[in-house]
Amino acid sequence: MAKKLRLGILFGGRSAEHEVSLQSARNIIAAADPKKYEIIPIEITKEGRWRAGVRPEFSGGTGSAKGALGEAQEVILSPTPAATSPLVPVGRLHPAREFGPLDVIFPVLHGTFGEDGTVQGLLELTGIPYVGAGVLGSAVGMDKEVMKRLFRERGLPIVPYLAIRRAEWEAAPRKTLLAVEKKFRYPVFVKPANLGSSVGITKARNRRELEAGLQTAAEYDRKILVEKAIAGREIECAVLGNDDPVASVPGEILPGHEFYDYADKYLEDSSQLIVPAPLRPAQTKKVQQLAVEAFRAIDCAGMARVDFFLEKRTGKIYVNEINTIPGFTAISMYPRMWEATGLPYPRLIDRLIELALERHREKSQTRFSLEP
Repeated sequence: MAKKLRLGILFGGRSAEHEVSLQSARNIIAAADPKKYEIIPIEITKEGRWRAGVRPEFSGGTGSAKGALGEAQEVILSPTPAATSPLVPVGRLHPAREFGPLDVIFPVLHGTFGEDGTVQGLLELTGIPYVGAGVLGSAVGMDKEVMKRLFRERGLPIVPYLAIRRAEWEAAPRKTLLAVEKKFRYPVFVKPANLGSSVGITKARNRRELEAGLQTAAEYDRKILVEKAIAGREIECAVLGNDDPVASVPGEILPGHEFYDYADKYLEDSSQLIVPAPLRPAQTKKVQQLAVEAFRAIDCAGMARVDFFLEKRTGKIYVNEINTIPGFTAISMYPRMWEATGLPYPRLIDRLIELALERHREKSQTRFSLEP
């Protein structure tokens, strides 16, 4: 019988999407084949403390929760490559027990301090294979302004936007409002540049709502995007792979609210998710092509969900954004689109882990020394 892989599921985090991460982690742990994997749950609390052995359903406790490792233990992840036990208990110079090696880590961290390249940099230092995009792809995928610049450079169709710094807004609010109104007609969407799950996003139909939206977005990030509102359908497509990525069948979101906001995604059951999306064959092919191109544009790896707008009046397809750690909850589109493409949830997890190990092997061929 093949040896089980010791799979670290890294979840929680310091972002506003902490609770979404818990939901995703619960679903992955439930779906991962216990014959193939020994699951090591690793929680990052909202304060940034790491605890090994806490399952997502017990997250937020004080350390008494039982998990795969017995009593929960506060740890740090050693940056030393090839450490025999990378999870180091805090406060013990000579720990009585070691947590043992980790074969691969699956980060299920949405938003800042998790999906933005920060944790990926730490995992690079440890030398442990991990699922998903690397430092660059993660950072660019989180920063919607830089993302859109790269999309535009690659010739991908994007929604017209204006980037505003929080300092600009705070120093000259009236000037900022006039700059937006000069560029766009209402309505517009206002969003933090570095966040996901529709956190901090508002739709502004007039100056009063624009002012409130800018203030809300500024609370979540130092950069704010204002985008032209597209009257159209919300289409999504999942991408899987490393150097040779492939796209799933697209899906469509029918929001229960005016747009697909945080409550609609995670708190209520008001939206409809249609998979496959009712598109013409040429539209499906175009969405899949653009999804793969967006994936390559930011040097992504492993997985991503690419979101689109299909404008009703013109039929034009716009690339909205890419999510490098898409939701894995029971209602999330990424696994549902792959399920409809013929890749069931447990096999999708297997494939992502295979891609992580494949990418790690490929990177290990790189020289980091001038010595022969």
